[in-house]
Amino acid sequence: MMPLLLLLALVLSALAPAAAPAAVRPPAKAATASGYGGSASTVDPYATRAAIQVLRDGGNAVDAAIAAAGVLGVVEPYSAGIGGGGFMVIRNGRGRVRTIDGREFAPAAFTDRSFLDPATGEPIPFAEGVTSGLGVGVPGTLRTWQTALARHGTRQLRTLLKPGIRLAREGFVVDETLAEQTEANQERFADFPATAAIYLPGGRPLAAGATLRNPDLGRTYGLIARRGVRKGFYTGAVAEKIVQTVRQPPVRPGAARIVRPGVMATGDLAAYRAIRRPAATSAYRGFTIAGMRPPSSGATTVGESLNILEAFGDPAGDPTTDLHRYLEATRLAFADRAAYLGDPAFTPVPLGCLLSQSFADERQKLIMPTAAESPVAAGACPQPGSAPSDAAEGPSTTHLSVADKRGNVVAYTFTIEQTGGSGSVVPGRGFLLNNELTDFDFTPGKPNSPAARKRPRSSMSPTIVLNGRRPVLVLGSPGGSTIITTVLQILVNRFERGMSLPEAIAAPRASQRNTPSSDAEPAFLAQPEAAALVALGHRFTTIPEIGAAAGIAFKRGGRQLAAAEPVRRGGGSAMVVSTRK
Repeated sequence: MMPLLLLLALVLSALAPAAAPAAVRPPAKAATASGYGGSASTVDPYATRAAIQVLRDGGNAVDAAIAAAGVLGVVEPYSAGIGGGGFMVIRNGRGRVRTIDGREFAPAAFTDRSFLDPATGEPIPFAEGVTSGLGVGVPGTLRTWQTALARHGTRQLRTLLKPGIRLAREGFVVDETLAEQTEANQERFADFPATAAIYLPGGRPLAAGATLRNPDLGRTYGLIARRGVRKGFYTGAVAEKIVQTVRQPPVRPGAARIVRPGVMATGDLAAYRAIRRPAATSAYRGFTIAGMRPPSSGATTVGESLNILEAFGDPAGDPTTDLHRYLEATRLAFADRAAYLGDPAFTPVPLGCLLSQSFADERQKLIMPTAAESPVAAGACPQPGSAPSDAAEGPSTTHLSVADKRGNVVAYTFTIEQTGGSGSVVPGRGFLLNNELTDFDFTPGKPNSPAARKRPRSSMSPTIVLNGRRPVLVLGSPGGSTIITTVLQILVNRFERGMSLPEAIAAPRASQRNTPSSDAEPAFLAQPEAAALVALGHRFTTIPEIGAAAGIAFKRGGRQLAAAEPVRRGGGSAMVVSTRK
């Protein structure tokens, strides 16, 4: 007979709660990796490892990108996830470039006056749009993944979600960046009990090195894996919960914050589709620069800026002159971006004009030896005149670049807008909702003013550089409107100033967006060229960092060089399938 004490111990053991599994440890992080068989570059080692494992298992670059994106929705929840949207650029193995527009759209009940205060007729405070149900757009991320896999993938979504499900259930190690972002949003997150339960356990943000588990998100991923994108997210229980969260923001009792309700309906979610668009392309020094058409303003503004620089002929070879030209080119291109760009389903966009060399030649003539005074006027393209845009974009987003051994290449930038999006986790579902509609102009009558089912203009700039049909470079970055200048400056560093891709990514940055002062990193201002630029009339505002790029360069013999940030946003992660051919 079993001794009584042993029997008692077994009973107590059975009744005790099971010990939580150990957190999945992050792989070693390196900012560069060189090798063969495929490569990936992201902001996070968990995501990069997931992409590489898919490639090693025989999946292609599209499969790997979606596996990495699913992981980023868990480990970078304030920047991206299934509650947001984004843009994907794909170069397939036959050399053709395809793009998918997964940008959020406004609900059917949204109008050009939705951001106006009914009492005053004036735009509501921007902060009240950010942390609200009103600013939430209909998410497009999962439709992007579905469309990409149907057209270009080789694996099922249920398989590709497994790495994210494991991390959500078992937990991951919080890094310095996530800890800092949580602390910065502590007051806002505390007003939403569902958000606080995950990210402020015990009322305090998790410290770096702690374990973060999100079983609700794991269950939501699992539901999508079993039932598919439509039944698991865009209709049914999850869709109903999203709409309830938007229309009745779940704010804690007694919160002083004004959290405006939104107007989303379940029909808006059911109606959402990702759009396959032709790539926006421009020619630059013998290369083709391929990216997203509007509502992205990335490829257009990057392409116009490069065309302006090419109008000078060869680079000056003097760092000060080259940087002056770069800043002035973006000053002019951002003026044109503000005047002409919006959702092409609502606003006629003169894309051919904006990306033509003849238009750039005329704009280049306006660049003087000294800095211009902003705001400069837009150039003349065949479009009805309209008021320039003053819409603001949040700095938080994420980007990943993936390539496989078959020639498939993916540049994917996706987001929930501000750091932490709307601030509201969908209760019981584990993911934050976006606040993308704040990318609209809040006032009517502009190319980027809101309307029902309209997609707000974006600066996301996933970019693939080609020589003929051969890939040369794949690149992108987060950073709101500085995404455009980050991608552009890296291209300028690489092709105008002769830097390698890792050098071009690591170099100090400055961003001029037709504003009186350019944003600049401390390391940029520490260069002797900065003083020379000031002498030319440039003004600078110091900000800690600009962007967090991830890219891949394609070398001879099939070698791929993956490169991420060495320092910015805590440093990124680059890996290859094999270091040997």
